Amino acid sequence: MTVLQIASLLIVLAAVFGCINYFLLRLPQAIGILIVALAASFAALALDALIPGIALAETLRAMVLEIDFSDALLEGMLGLLLFAGALHVKMEELRAQAWVVLLMATLGVGLSVAVVGVGFYWMTGMPLLVALVFGAIVSPTDPVAVLGVLREANLRRSLETKIAGESLFNDGVAYVVFLVLVGLAFTGGGAHGADEGNAALAALFLFVQEAFGGAALGAALGWATFQVMKRIDDYTLEVLITLALAFGGYELAIAWHVSAPIMAVVAGLMIGHVGMKYGMSQQTRDYVDAFWKMVDEILNAVLFLLIGIEVFAVAFDASYLAAAAFAIPLALVARLLAVAVPVLMLRPFRAFGRDVIPIMTWGGLKGGISVALALSLPDGAWKPLILTATYLVVVFSIIVQGLTIAPLARRLGRTPELM
Repeated sequence: MTVLQIASLLIVLAAVFGCINYFLLRLPQAIGILIVALAASFAALALDALIPGIALAETLRAMVLEIDFSDALLEGMLGLLLFAGALHVKMEELRAQAWVVLLMATLGVGLSVAVVGVGFYWMTGMPLLVALVFGAIVSPTDPVAVLGVLREANLRRSLETKIAGESLFNDGVAYVVFLVLVGLAFTGGGAHGADEGNAALAALFLFVQEAFGGAALGAALGWATFQVMKRIDDYTLEVLITLALAFGGYELAIAWHVSAPIMAVVAGLMIGHVGMKYGMSQQTRDYVDAFWKMVDEILNAVLFLLIGIEVFAVAFDASYLAAAAFAIPLALVARLLAVAVPVLMLRPFRAFGRDVIPIMTWGGLKGGISVALALSLPDGAWKPLILTATYLVVVFSIIVQGLTIAPLARRLGRTPELM
């Protein structure tokens, strides 16, 4: 199939599954589409098993494998999703939560990677570096998914900002950590002696280049775009300019080997704060805001549809299920530490509501980026296990945690307004 045919099919399926959810399930749209897609996928597998010779699952598997989920997300959709998410975060509110967001997106990600990696190494016996790669895969959270679900809970703005800011930045940081660990685990970086020291230095240089280079590029492109937009008063052109920034900036970051996700977040924050405040008329602000909300919703519908049908790309094996099931509580424990340690470190200096740790732990939903990272791994003996475990963690996170986080937030949210 051509790219246009694949895109058309995905849009049609997302719309059909969205309608099924709207009329029958009435769940939050993204979660509902995922559940319907999973049900359709398993129904196809069941029909294949019941009716020999139909080969429906094989046909669908071939179609799904034509869609390079990893490239489609990591080199296309992710930049738009992160830009849209950052665009709607208020810089003043983010600045007030800066230390919380910074610690959770750096120290928290490091703790999560270490806990999951060591735990999975102990459970499976895979090489430690490969297990740490799995830790980096399941550490990023999905900011749009969790915020879409939490809108029903009417969270106070400070807590919503913590969740949005931390999720946006930990996506970028975890992606950089993933690239570093993949380089060490799969390209001979784990050698001994002098080579090991050189590999560590190269990994440190890569991290600095990716993280700080991405932030610098995002700030520079965001500022340059603002300088152009403040001289224009044409909402259609200004919407087009923001789209060019998101697309072009992301591809430029990839070409220059800096973190494209971090670039997208920083550029989105720049346009959402400086650009909207000082470079747009009210009419343009309204159109830009509405346009990016619509892009956000459409891409999320397609993304969750893709997660649902990626079941055909996962090599489920009974021997993997015990380790994959173990990965679910392991990821939750890692998330708890990633949230609790920064909060406890900052508690002597600021007040936190009793709901912050449980909501941010249970609300740290995993999403498409985890599946995409797992699919992008080099082929090897451990890839099928990692892919299966990642898929189960993501599906559990979105369905179980996603459907229960809003009631939990409402129950715990009956506390005085705290930071």
